[in-house]
Amino acid sequence: MPYPRREPTLGLTPQAHPHFAFMFKRPVRLMLIVFAIFLVPLIARAALYAAGDAPRSWSQADWSSTGTLPAARAFPAARLIVYSGTTGAWKGIFSVHSWIVYKRAGEARWTRYDVVGWGAPVRRNGWPADARWYGNTPVAIVDVSGAEAEAVIPKVETAVRDYAYAQAGDYRVWPGPNSNSFTAAVLRAVPELKVALPANAVGRDFRDGFYAGRTDSGTGIELSVYGLAGIKAGWIEGFEVNLLGLVAGFDVRYPALKLPGFGRIGMMPPVQTGLAG
Repeated sequence: MPYPRREPTLGLTPQAHPHFAFMFKRPVRLMLIVFAIFLVPLIARAALYAAGDAPRSWSQADWSSTGTLPAARAFPAARLIVYSGTTGAWKGIFSVHSWIVYKRAGEARWTRYDVVGWGAPVRRNGWPADARWYGNTPVAIVDVSGAEAEAVIPKVETAVRDYAYAQAGDYRVWPGPNSNSFTAAVLRAVPELKVALPANAVGRDFRDGFYAGRTDSGTGIELSVYGLAGIKAGWIEGFEVNLLGLVAGFDVRYPALKLPGFGRIGMMPPVQTGLAG
């Protein structure tokens, strides 16, 4: 009776050579690490969203002023503010939305710039300067005033005017260019601020191609491919790994973990209120 034919294995099996078992387990371990760092936080964030009562649609949300910003006439000095607010519907699981507000000395109204996903992306004064975003109260990342604001506002205006993705159809939710790609591009034009958007501002790392150079704050180094994968380390940014636009890492300046969906868990950095030189 003939024996069944067996394919040669060269003896490279975990059973035959125990020291190869570790090599076979490496991909599994790597997948488990990636799952734990990048997917478990998103699953938890999605569960919190599902259990909450946040607005599920644009029409259900509150877009009114929070009343935290004084009327422009009541604040005679120049002022520049960068806001960030949790977005809504399914995007709120992943990301925040950011925008820019400013006024020159003596101006009678605030000027606000956002990027949105319909029509011409760059919008001027589409909402009150300090409005809720999808019902969520925004937080200020930067708030400079007086001569410092007056010095940087022209750079902000130039960056807004020269934004490379301002035509209808340019907007992409992921990996960018989106609203956070716009704000990040403006902040890069004002290195004196030495500030970066939150880790869960998906799209902030978008660049059209491979990038190797300084981080947005100018305090570290960064490698990035289309904002889809990258790594950065800096005094302002801390240490971050970007995988498909999701960021994990840690901050040592103001101790905190950075996790996809949550942004940061730990100490919150203070609002930047002056130029860092």
